[in-house]
Amino acid sequence: MAEPESTVINTDVKQKDPKEALVVAVTARAIFDLEEEHKLYLEKGKEEYARHQQANQDNPLPPGTAFIFIQAVQYVNRMILESNPEEKELFDIVVFSNNSPESGVRIVNSAKFYGLEISKFYFVSDEDSTQYLKPHGVKLFLSADRTDVLNALQRGVSAAQVFQQDIQGPSIPLRVAFDGDAVLFSDETDQVFREQGLEGAKQYERAMEAVPMGEGPLKAFAMHLGKMRQKFRQEDSPIRTYLVTARSGRDMGTRALKTIREWGLDIDEAFFMDGAPKGPILAQIQPHIFFDDGLHNIQGAQNVGVPSAWVPSCC
Repeated sequence: MAEPESTVINTDVKQKDPKEALVVAVTARAIFDLEEEHKLYLEKGKEEYARHQQANQDNPLPPGTAFIFIQAVQYVNRMILESNPEEKELFDIVVFSNNSPESGVRIVNSAKFYGLEISKFYFVSDEDSTQYLKPHGVKLFLSADRTDVLNALQRGVSAAQVFQQDIQGPSIPLRVAFDGDAVLFSDETDQVFREQGLEGAKQYERAMEAVPMGEGPLKAFAMHLGKMRQKFRQEDSPIRTYLVTARSGRDMGTRALKTIREWGLDIDEAFFMDGAPKGPILAQIQPHIFFDDGLHNIQGAQNVGVPSAWVPSCC
């Protein structure tokens, strides 16, 4: 079987070793607002889309949902290098796109216009570019396409779907918020809840309190992020992480906290919402990205202007 056609463009950004770097892959539609162009592609086809992109190659695309997350990641890199100019364990941002190389010029130009430190652009003329994620050491994949995200999760890569929304300006430090069950943790308790209701889930958690929960789809990424945090004293860290879960602290919080401790995962703040809406606390935290498996929580976060990423159930 022939290899899918692809083109890799390396920029002049300082090269990072994927074996040491925390590689984050984003699609063009995640980092830039390409909704109008995507609509053109769906309505008039690939050729018309390519003509439009080539005609507008010098017009920067507006920022997309993941844009300020990438800006905050760059700030972390700068802080790490200020502390140790020889440090190799940095964030490495790469862009994956189903654009042809010709129509991808606008994407590269847009990244340069905003000063985004993107090391590689992969223009893959194939429907499933996720086959390239693991070979390139990707630790997190953000896409606007659900199929891409499901394929990545099935390949064992932490992944989430972003939805286009208005974003606020950059700020520091990097703030990342995670839901618990089916995101950081496995969905075992969610399954009990669906089958036996809330009381059944509480009883299950009490019985399993001494047993760490299974790994969720974003556990690996959270652990890499925590490892990067350990390069700094807590009060000086350019990274802050949060757990925002629907669990109650009284009945279902102990096992979650023990699991985090067992994993050695650094979490700055944990909020046990007992089923209350997450939007108000997220509005206070103002994370650069919030990961959740519930679309109602994603909508609540979007309503308060928080960039959000949905982790769908896949496997």
